Amino acid sequence: MEEGKRVCALVVDDDRLSQRVHAALLRKYGILETEVVENGKEAVDLFKSGKTFDLVIMDLEMPVMDGSEATRELREMGVTSMIVGVTACEVEAEKAEFMRAGLDACWDKPLSGSAIIAMLDELAKKLL
Repeated sequence: MEEGKRVCALVVDDDRLSQRVHAALLRKYGILETEVVENGKEAVDLFKSGKTFDLVIMDLEMPVMDGSEATRELREMGVTSMIVGVTACEVEAEKAEFMRAGLDACWDKPLSGSAIIAMLDELAKKLL
């Protein structure tokens, strides 16, 4: 990541433990500005209010509005942030469907340090 570049991340997950794990991993790898919401509708509402994020970690199975629906809506709004879906689903056909919603990547839950590093590498390419 470019020296001095501040990256803002949004963690969208209905599970409090996953929220804490993902936010802690992001902090560990240098993303200090992290906001957390509990469902896709809250994420969409944040962007509608004018907030922006460089990276969105989006759980795909949530109540109110799931991650696929939220991602589709964000893309339709013109949001270009990197959106990484996280799921406990191991069915490749379902992951492919999630990707068609507009995700940049789909990772298995919980995220690992190597997954965060891969995301940061991709994000750096996108930002630079």
